Formats: sequence, structure tokens, C-alpha cells
Amino acid sequence: MGTVEGLLYGFGVALTPVNLFACFIGVIIGTIVGILPGIGPVGAMALLLPSTFALSPATALIMLAGIYYGSMYGGSTTSILVNVPGEAASVVTAIDGYQMARKGRAGAALAVSAMGSFVAGSGGVVGIVLFSSWLADLALQFGPPEYFALTVMGLAILSRLSGGSVLMAFLMVGLGLAIGTVGMEPISGVRRFTFGSVQLSQGIELVPVIMGLYGVAEVLVLAEEGVKKAVIERVRFRELFPTRTEWRMSSWPIARGSVVGFLTGLIPGPATVLATFISYTIERRVSKTPERFGTGAIEGVAGPESANNGATAGAMVPLLSLGIPFAPATAILLGALVIHGIQPGPLLIANQPEVFWGVVASMYVGNVLLLILNLPLVGLFVSILRIPQHILSTFVLLLRLVGAFSLNNSMLDVWVLVATGLLGYAFRKMRIDPAPLIVAVVLGPIMEKTLRQTLFMAHGDWRLLMFRPLSLVLLLIGALVLAGPPLLAGLRRRAAPASAAA
Repeated sequence: MGTVEGLLYGFGVALTPVNLFACFIGVIIGTIVGILPGIGPVGAMALLLPSTFALSPATALIMLAGIYYGSMYGGSTTSILVNVPGEAASVVTAIDGYQMARKGRAGAALAVSAMGSFVAGSGGVVGIVLFSSWLADLALQFGPPEYFALTVMGLAILSRLSGGSVLMAFLMVGLGLAIGTVGMEPISGVRRFTFGSVQLSQGIELVPVIMGLYGVAEVLVLAEEGVKKAVIERVRFRELFPTRTEWRMSSWPIARGSVVGFLTGLIPGPATVLATFISYTIERRVSKTPERFGTGAIEGVAGPESANNGATAGAMVPLLSLGIPFAPATAILLGALVIHGIQPGPLLIANQPEVFWGVVASMYVGNVLLLILNLPLVGLFVSILRIPQHILSTFVLLLRLVGAFSLNNSMLDVWVLVATGLLGYAFRKMRIDPAPLIVAVVLGPIMEKTLRQTLFMAHGDWRLLMFRPLSLVLLLIGALVLAGPPLLAGLRRRAAPASAAA
């Protein structure tokens, strides 16, 4: 099936009444999740994962993916109108977006933000088709050594890009790998770290870990902060039209942000957050008047908002083509695929075309729905912020407890939720990003399995990893990412005295 035929087939799948309704529900929930501080797309997707058991695989993924990219739209609304980012990827938008709102240009900021997200999302669909097909063909040449090297490279890049201390990122990766080893060893059947518990023999579920680290921890932080009342800037529908000058100033930032976001989504790490900072930095560098940034520059809204939506599309490429998630949100999508008995990876396009092409086409449909809904209904969406925070937090916590129990009807998942929630709260207080832990929990079993398969292939000789060109290249990239910055810093320190003496 060619690209054009595949996309037409995908639109046929995405526009069926059931899938169209699932896409609509997903983007609406995503918008609300982006508006409300403290929930986040990862927690919402994990919370709703049990509700997809009765749906078809394509329908389930369409809804969950809608929550993922829909939250990027919603997060910009509160950043601009309230100066409270509903989602981490909208932190940068608040810098100039809220200043525009204070100057009476909230409508223009919202319109440019929505259009930038739409352009980036639409371009991302094309990127997914091109990159996924190419990567899927390349991945057919992958064996266990290449997959092991890919997971090592992914964790190395993630450790460097997590935004905090590299040592702390290594500790998070180590903790995640340790959690991934709990349960029955896949080859010998030996129980590890179960402490005599039969339930732990099945391993620790990913969903309650994510809900605890992101959802419960955020609820505890909100409870500690106490009751707050949002001060919302008003915006009228007739004000939602930027001037011709504002459109002209936004066009290139939207284009640059879309490309930067998509490429950032292809690498492991918090892609949506990282893409917004990169885009904002680029716009300041290329601007002839960088002093306007921070005082209401529309480029500071257009670029980052395009970048975060482009990053959500880019993050789908390694998941759909390689079966490896590089972000917590795509780890949830991987869980949905596995729950429905679908093996993600290079054969997904051939074996499950309705899932691959249906999800890709639904992302364009969802972006159209978001563009139609977000601007006219901005007042309605923002009014959700008037719900008392303590009531909303209690409701969210209750849903998470019920969602964790419904996974396997097991109290073990509830206790995992509580334990990881307290751990996540401690991480938040210490300003530690748990993303490396989540990705390590997902990649750990893949890494262990492929390493064992590699050693079986080579009769215990680990040097096979060095004799396969592709695995060697991937391992060298990972080593270069880790060792490169310290080496460069050392060379600069040595060069500084010499230049001073000269």
C-alpha cells in the first residue's frame, strides 16, 4: 500500500462514526486537561487507559492520541489568559502570551497559538508518514543487537536532555531499570524482588507508576499550595482576529517552530517542553528586535506553540515504526497497543494498517476539530478554572484510585499508585524530573530481552555488539552524547589560559 492509498484508507478509518466520536472525545478531554493545572496529558491518558479495553485498537489509540496533542492546545489558553500554564509545554508561552493579554491582544495570541498548533500538527502528519515508512523499512534490518544498542542510546540521550543533573538522571534511569526487573524473569522463569508475593510475580504495571508520579504527586502539591482563585483575562470573539502585521510576524516562527518541534520529538526526552525552549531561543536569536521578547512579542507565542504540537507528532514516529517510546505519553500509547494484543514495530504498517493509518489520519482530523472548537469556545473552556481547586483535586484523586484498581482488580496496583505518588511528590519538592524513570521502566525489559538474545546468538560473546555496524554506530552515538559535553568543557578550560596568555 502506497503513501497516498494508505492516507486515503486512514481517513476512511478515522471518519467512521465511532472513530470520529472517539477523536472528538479525545481532543475535548485533552483541551480540558491542558487548561486545568495539575492533571497533565500523561496522567489523563493513564487514567482513561482502562476505559479503552472494550474499544477496538484503532479507536482506543485515536482517543488517547487526541488527549496527547489536544492538551497542547488547552495549555496555551491558560498560559495566555491566566499566566498559569496548564501543561509543562506551555510554560514558555506564558512569557509573552500573558503580556499580550495585558495589552488587550489576548485574542490575537490565542488565534496565532491555535493556527500555529494546527499548522504544526498538519505538517507533523506528513512527517509521520514519511519518517515512519522509512524507519520501518530500516528497522526490518534490526536484530537483537541493534534493538539493545537503540535502547542504550535512547537512555543515554534522555539522561543528557532531562534538564537537570546528569548524575540524578542516571539515578532515575537506574531506579526505572530496577522497577522493570521486578517479577518473573522472561527466559529462566526465576522470580526477582517479589519477596514471596504472588502478585509481584507478574511485575509492576506501568500505568499506576505513571499515574502516581505525575497525577497523585501533582494533587499533593496543589493541596500543599492551598486554595487559589484564578484571575482570568476576558476575551471577546470579535477580538480573535490578529492584524495583518501580526500574521506576517507569526508566519516564519510558525514554520520554524513546526520543523524544530517535529525533529525534537524524534529524540528521547521531554520533547514537547524541550521543543518550546529551543523554538523560543531561536526566535530571539533571529529577531531584529530581541528586546521585545518578554514584553508581548507575538513571535514568542507562535514559535513555541507550533513547536510543542510538532513535537507530539514527532514523538509518534519511533513508537509506530520501532515500537519504542521515547516519552512517558507514548509509553502509555505503547501500553494500549500491548493490551489490545498488537505488536508495535516495523511490521505494524503491514499487519495492522487500520491502526497505523487510522491513527495518523485521525491526528489531522483532530487538529481540524481543535481549530474549530478552541477559538469560539475559549470562554467556556476557561470557565472550568472557576471550579474550586480542592473539589477538582479530590475528584481527580478518586478517579486515579479507581483507575488503578480496575487495571487488574488488584490492591497491589493501588499500593503502587500510592507509593509512587509519594515518591513523585518528593521528586517535585527536590525538582527532579521523573521522565527518565518512566522511559527506563518501559525500555528495561526490552533491553534485557534483546541483550540475552544477543548473547545467545554469539554464544556468550558480547563483542557481537561491536561487529554489527548499525549497533556499533548506535552505541557510539550514545557514548558521544554522554562523553562529548564534558570533553568539550575540558578543552575549553585548557584553551582559556592559553588565549589569556596570548
